[in-house]
Amino acid sequence: MRVLLTSNAAYLPPRGGSTRSNLAYLRILAGRGHECRVVAGAPEAITAGQRERLREELREQQLDAAFADRFSNDGSVRGALDGISIIVVRDLARHTNLLGEEIRDFQPDWVLVSSEDLSHRLLLEAERAAPGRLVYLAHTPQWFPFGPASWNPEEGAAAIVRDSAAVVVIGKAMAAYVERHLGRTARVAHPPVYGESPWPSLADFETGCIGMVNPCAVKGISLFLAMADRMPDTSFVALPGWGTTQDDLRALRSRPNVSLFPRVKNIEQFLRRLKVLVMPSLWLEGFGLITMEAMLRGVPVIASDSGGLREAKAGTNYVIPVQPIERYERVYDDRNMPRPFLARQNAGQWVAAIRTLTASRQAFQLAARNQQQAAMQFVQQIDPLALEKILTDLPQPAGPVAGSQIVSAPEMSDARRALLLKRLRERAKE
Repeated sequence: MRVLLTSNAAYLPPRGGSTRSNLAYLRILAGRGHECRVVAGAPEAITAGQRERLREELREQQLDAAFADRFSNDGSVRGALDGISIIVVRDLARHTNLLGEEIRDFQPDWVLVSSEDLSHRLLLEAERAAPGRLVYLAHTPQWFPFGPASWNPEEGAAAIVRDSAAVVVIGKAMAAYVERHLGRTARVAHPPVYGESPWPSLADFETGCIGMVNPCAVKGISLFLAMADRMPDTSFVALPGWGTTQDDLRALRSRPNVSLFPRVKNIEQFLRRLKVLVMPSLWLEGFGLITMEAMLRGVPVIASDSGGLREAKAGTNYVIPVQPIERYERVYDDRNMPRPFLARQNAGQWVAAIRTLTASRQAFQLAARNQQQAAMQFVQQIDPLALEKILTDLPQPAGPVAGSQIVSAPEMSDARRALLLKRLRERAKE
């Protein structure tokens, strides 16, 4: 089986929960003999400093550091990761014809469109180039073309998702959301991203900090700062992420009891510094992988009651209601995120929960043990072959993808095949 996945998120190097999830799916497929290709986006511009940081990150992940230099060129950059072919295209949403070319060249059985496609242009191009072969990976509801959480609802794009061969989600909360707001049954395939047991117990009750990942407006940095302000004798630590702005960094640095943690190759490096992880998200969460990752390692998690976060807590305590974000301004920050209208939040409940867990070793150990056991039970139920089963069970469309011309290798020389490919690409650009 040939599978092509497209997304506007970064894959060289991979960043973010949706990217990690998608690569986990593809690693399983590639390991079972399926041919996998990714067509992903790249930054529109990259400074010399950003290029050096990117080069370092690529080296840390044992990838070709020369990609950092190639990003300065126009067109696409090709590489490989764990047997998966990856094509990175600068500003892919503006050059969707390149996605169409890759689809026609690769002739995939299925085209997986990940929801990191805010303009929905990848979705439209995939449907045009490979009708009947589209599978939608619904990770982040803010980027869906439908539903009340969507930043860019669009009926035409929603109709494509509704008529797709399958809609795949990573949890029951998003399955219910898709069914409620799209009228379509989604299939659950939770990504096998957690590694193998036994997981080490990392929480440090004696000297650990209260930690947060990706502090930014939608993830609840306002609550995190309020907790730090109300607990001046408690140490807090933040791991900046894709949503953290320069204003966020300045606000964090202005608190004497808050420290910033450098970018990590392995999330365990951050979790070792913690006593408790807080997840005060204010937007609708698809799931919250870091919640499960922390709980598996014995780090108690206090989370907001936001979409899939309750599901990620796996029935354990310390889930706190928040006033969710309901609308956004047409003003964008330096991370290209719209500024949300934030309702007044109750930081007192978070402070009380932190004090309960940090004042008593018995309460801390009970929460750590219960959450770790619940997380292990959740992970044990994950079927790593779930996506493969979904794809192989789908009715296979007949014939090649739209607009393709297939001639068997024995009937065509290498020179003629190259000429035909050139003509097909020129025709796609017309």
